[in-house]
Amino acid sequence: MLVAAAVCPCPPLLVPEVAAGAAAELDAARTACSDALAVLAAARPDLLVAVGPQDGAATTAHPAGSVGDLRGYGVDAEVRLGAGARADRPLPGSLAVGAWLLARAGWADAPVEGLAVGDRLAPAACAEAGRELATRAPRVALLVLGDGSACRTVKAPGYLDERAAGFDERCARALGAADTGALAGLDPELARELKAAGRAPWQVLAGAAEGAGLEGRLLYEDAPYGVGYFVAAWS
Repeated sequence: MLVAAAVCPCPPLLVPEVAAGAAAELDAARTACSDALAVLAAARPDLLVAVGPQDGAATTAHPAGSVGDLRGYGVDAEVRLGAGARADRPLPGSLAVGAWLLARAGWADAPVEGLAVGDRLAPAACAEAGRELATRAPRVALLVLGDGSACRTVKAPGYLDERAAGFDERCARALGAADTGALAGLDPELARELKAAGRAPWQVLAGAAEGAGLEGRLLYEDAPYGVGYFVAAWS
């Protein structure tokens, strides 16, 4: 059963070494992520699963001990997802950032696994993946990684799209209220047009939280660099 969830963005710029001189711009987001992870620890889960986006329409499981790195962003650093024997399959970028967040928080409260979710996975399949995760242990927690639209300004990765602010507002409201119905109803085509990588992981969360009676709090909402970033805690 799902007992808690932390929703965090997953830009590589969260890692100060990647952001370099611009690191301070995301200090508030890092602090909010730490607060959300503290909610997970307080829930005392038997299993923590980090869920993040990847390209495509498939899901890929990553066992404890899976390794990723930040070399593609100019930092010679390796990260590991939980404890365990080194796994052969490398972590995608979203889960590498998740592993960094967990290491930064000194996570040692429960075994950690990962699930990479294709950004083209249909909403129904996302929900089913979430329901399956919720049955993995008596007390399951999720670290859900994903960003909102990347079209909030003319300098954003996807340029300016006037639909982006409204989309992000709906996402922030749903994440802050633990509104599983609103998350499940996000339009995958619109999300793809707005380059919102969080859509599929958030819909996995919606499936996992069905009937769990969790309440949400929005801890952070902003759009630095023209990309919507949200941090929320469900418990």
